[in-house]
Amino acid sequence: MNTTARIERPAELSPKSKARLAGVLLLMAVLGGVATQGFIAGRLIIGGDGAATAHNISTHERLYRLGFAIYLIEMACQIAATVLLYDLLKPVSRSTSALAAAFGLIGCTVKTMARLFYLAPLLLLGGAHSLDAFEPMQLQAAALLSLRLNYIVETIAMVFFGLFALLQGCLVFRSTFLPRALGVLSAMGGLGWLIYLYEPLALRLQPGIVGLAVIGALAMVYWLVVKGVDEHRWREQASTSSSFHPLNSQA
Repeated sequence: MNTTARIERPAELSPKSKARLAGVLLLMAVLGGVATQGFIAGRLIIGGDGAATAHNISTHERLYRLGFAIYLIEMACQIAATVLLYDLLKPVSRSTSALAAAFGLIGCTVKTMARLFYLAPLLLLGGAHSLDAFEPMQLQAAALLSLRLNYIVETIAMVFFGLFALLQGCLVFRSTFLPRALGVLSAMGGLGWLIYLYEPLALRLQPGIVGLAVIGALAMVYWLVVKGVDEHRWREQASTSSSFHPLNSQA
């Protein structure tokens, strides 16, 4: 007697649940970045002073390693949130949402690679026998250079995040299930990150760029977590979008 096994697909998250999960992940990414940059790296790394920086890293090695771990958690949360936002915004425009997600994921990849330069000073200052040929001052200078490279590669990631935020803002503005104000804030934050195409100018405007981006991110987080999305309008826009999809059109 033949029997057919019935395989049930797991229930998919509702649009509102996806929005809230994306909001929580974005909040974790923001908090992780602020905590590590402001309270760990910002305290241990002394710009232009290799000896002081080397001393701080060697003295607080566990704290420095914790910063690296939080950086990786930040990127994991950012990647997951990017995928969820793609799914949430694709009813507006599947191609634009996919392009935004691609820029976001490239930014996450570049920023993760930058953290290898953040980790390098631990190897340079760790007292390995293979480095005995170098003077302490040379190793300190190399560690400081590595941290400078960490920052430079991170600014490259910011450009991709700017493109992601700009496209995301356009999608949110065109959506019927999220406030247009969130789209405007996201787009403005994205334009700010794009100033990192010319790093000297971005360095001068950094407080304003970061402030605007944080305001936009926190506003998005608040709305996604507390309000979510209007599920009725989301499904309505998703239905309209699918009805005009080329694969669904009849010749």
